[in-house]
Amino acid sequence: MTDAMLMNAPDPAMQLARLRAIMHRLRAPGGCPWDAEQSHESLVPNLIEEAHETVDAIHRGDFPHLREELGDLLLQVVFHSELAQEAGHFNLDEVARTISDKLIRRHPHVFAQSPAATSEAVLRQWDQIKRGEKGDDHQPFLHGIGKGLPALLRAAKFQKKAATVGFDWPDQAGVLAKIREELAELEAAIAAGGPQAVTEETGDLLFSIVNLTRVRGLDPELVMRAANAKFEQRFGVMERLLHDAGLSLDAATLEQMEAAWQLAKTQPKPAP
Repeated sequence: MTDAMLMNAPDPAMQLARLRAIMHRLRAPGGCPWDAEQSHESLVPNLIEEAHETVDAIHRGDFPHLREELGDLLLQVVFHSELAQEAGHFNLDEVARTISDKLIRRHPHVFAQSPAATSEAVLRQWDQIKRGEKGDDHQPFLHGIGKGLPALLRAAKFQKKAATVGFDWPDQAGVLAKIREELAELEAAIAAGGPQAVTEETGDLLFSIVNLTRVRGLDPELVMRAANAKFEQRFGVMERLLHDAGLSLDAATLEQMEAAWQLAKTQPKPAP
């Protein structure tokens, strides 16, 4: 079937091939100037943005938008595969084959013989197979963990990985004590006036707080997302209250803003 025929294919089973044909046409001579100018590097912001918008749709339980956002994210995979194929590196079929082979290889409890019967056993097995594949058996235990992740998420992955070999607090009381210890060290660094020490101790405190979220079974990114949303909502209410009192944010004093903030905390939260 030609690309022209694929681009109009109504068959549900042909839609991935249709998407590839459309992407190929956009990049071909006489196609879209913007698409033709793109590179792997120029598309990185789009890839990140589409991933975050997909996550947002999941958090909101918005399935119509989730379908759309997953399509936008899939487009990024198809786009990068098209660029790689043009350069003679690989194509979308090879991308799919690589992940299919990996899934079979790393699930011997499903596709071969393995005693892994719990989620914890599966994760340990996955990690062992992954380290063997990448030749990391002789590398430090945390080698390569979470490369490219935001620092908050990478901290959580470090802690989770270290916990698999027993390097962990027995309960949350130990984590809370560590947070208090790090806070005291930060206060001492601030009192001493050493900027480098303040930076280091602030990082230690944040790292310990991330550890608390892990021990509590929470995702630090979701915790921070919720905190951001709460701050945004309350700040907006504070701004409205000040406006109702004839004050702008620029004109209001700190005391007036604090009073409005405390009142904003008592206001009912809007429906999600």
